[in-house]
Amino acid sequence: MKTRIQAAISPENLARLQAMAARPSLSESKVVDMALAAFFAGDTDDQRDAAIARRLDRMTRQFGRLERNDLILTETLSTFVRYFLTVTPPVPVNQLDAARAKGDLRFDLFVRQVAEALQSGDRILHNAIEDFTAACGDFASDPKPGRQDAQRDSDA
Repeated sequence: MKTRIQAAISPENLARLQAMAARPSLSESKVVDMALAAFFAGDTDDQRDAAIARRLDRMTRQFGRLERNDLILTETLSTFVRYFLTVTPPVPVNQLDAARAKGDLRFDLFVRQVAEALQSGDRILHNAIEDFTAACGDFASDPKPGRQDAQRDSDA
């Protein structure tokens, strides 16, 4: 059995209540009852806040990966430029045209290789970093050699 109450609400909320109750299968009582249930439950706010927090955490991790990748890219480029400028000898004047033509061919090949890598999803730098990280992890897995052997012997 439902209890009848009389409550005073603002004219703005009354207009919104009447508009909502005009929908099929809704009444003013049902809309007020659902609103009170949601208000007292408080779960909707907590659920929404939790969803926002999860999304922010995911975005923070993504931003961290982007920042790491940007740092790797910057260091890679600067190392290459330093190496290139250090070891590249000056080209004699009579060979400049041939050097430029060879440079154009190499650059075209470079652009094609980058395009192929982007289309295939096979990232050379990413794979190299993953390989390096895995190799470093192999060395750091057991900081004290022989410790597991002693543990295994004592368990037996």
